Amino acid sequence: MPNPPPRRGFDPRLLEGSISRSLFLLAVPIMGANILQVAYQLVDAFWVGRLGADAVAAVSVTMPIMFLLVAAGMGFAIAGTTLIAQYTGARDHDMVDHVAAQTLLTILAVSIALGALGFVLTPVILKAMGVSPAVYDGALSFMRVIFAALPFTFIYAMAQALMRGVGEVRAPLYIVASTVVVNFFLDPILIFGRYGAPAWGVTGAAIATLIAQAFAAAIALRLLFGGRYGIHIHWRDFAPDFAFVKRAFLLGYPASIEQSARGLGMTVLTFLIASFGTVVMASFGVASNVFNVVIIPAMGFSMATSTLVGQNIGAGNLARAEKVAKLSAAITFGVLTFFGILCFLFAPELVRFFIPKDAEVVREGAVYIRVVAWSFGFIGLQFALTGVLRAAGEMIPAMVIGLVSQWLLQIPLAFILSQHTPLGVTGIWWSTPIANVLAASVAGIWFLRGSWKTRRLIARKPVEVQQEEVEEQAQM
Repeated sequence: MPNPPPRRGFDPRLLEGSISRSLFLLAVPIMGANILQVAYQLVDAFWVGRLGADAVAAVSVTMPIMFLLVAAGMGFAIAGTTLIAQYTGARDHDMVDHVAAQTLLTILAVSIALGALGFVLTPVILKAMGVSPAVYDGALSFMRVIFAALPFTFIYAMAQALMRGVGEVRAPLYIVASTVVVNFFLDPILIFGRYGAPAWGVTGAAIATLIAQAFAAAIALRLLFGGRYGIHIHWRDFAPDFAFVKRAFLLGYPASIEQSARGLGMTVLTFLIASFGTVVMASFGVASNVFNVVIIPAMGFSMATSTLVGQNIGAGNLARAEKVAKLSAAITFGVLTFFGILCFLFAPELVRFFIPKDAEVVREGAVYIRVVAWSFGFIGLQFALTGVLRAAGEMIPAMVIGLVSQWLLQIPLAFILSQHTPLGVTGIWWSTPIANVLAASVAGIWFLRGSWKTRRLIARKPVEVQQEEVEEQAQM
């Protein structure tokens, strides 16, 4: 029998030596993948923007709905990734593979159920939101295609997260790059009807997304079955393990509640924003694209922090895990504050990139960006610290921070300031930075309490067993 291919991942440099080197070793490729992911979204936004404000609004109105349903299944993803990182630190390869396969199986079942539910309920949702007739048809067709693509989206995203959990960050970069390339070529063809293809309009962007993510999901599964990227799954690993499903549910349901609540909160805010008309809705969508670019460093360092903290906890090195958390928090706060200054200075130019011929959208979008930009550093701080809590298995504190931020701060403030003060829609914009600052403060207090250091999710192997496996790995 031929020897199995050597594993990549399980990098010993993540558990020793320079923390800043380890952080950047993970964070830079993750940021590269996130940049490509945002580039994917920007390509969509660029071409859809050429169809006008109604098309932009049709895409924008679907964003919080999709976030809500995707979030309902992401608790399993977060639980799986947390366990993957800790088992990696403990050098338990068999459990890494088992957790990966069971997480993929569970997330596939959840995505099929959610996709079918969303497809059926799309008309009801859009009517309940009071979407204008000019936007309704485009939003209906766009959303239904996106729901059909949901299983591919889940597999595509989950495979990346699992590989990052073991410290493999280059393969996800390649996976995202494949979607960008496919989407780059398909968008103008399917939206405007080139090379003999019909002109699908805004629906063409959704079809391009479905094809690109199906392609990426196939690549991701091929890599996981190949075993060269830190995880080596086999068909036998997919036999349902209901004990694991129960464990993953108990670990992940707070994350699902948090993410679902965030999605529902975004939906409520979209209801409120939509009541101010198409211009405001389009401004919200464009500014959201800008924010997605800005938070790339925060997401990169948050994911890198979760991997490093999780692996070091699994290895029993709590002192190093705490140092990772503090350094990451400082870096993300400083970097995002710098980007916030740039966004404040160039807000009109950023909006004009997406909708160059609509002066009203440019003006309102610039106002939104400038109101929020000064709080970007606090977003980075919150990302880093909640990433630490999740890596330790402290899902309930992370959930509480998210719920307080949105449901006790942002949404009530948005309603009160927009409906009961002269600020109008600007009151909605101001609710975001206020919530950002307060949520980061709560995350900081919870981190400093130190309860995350006493959490135990896995049993560690004896030191001599770990050492034998490390030596075997080094000889491969």
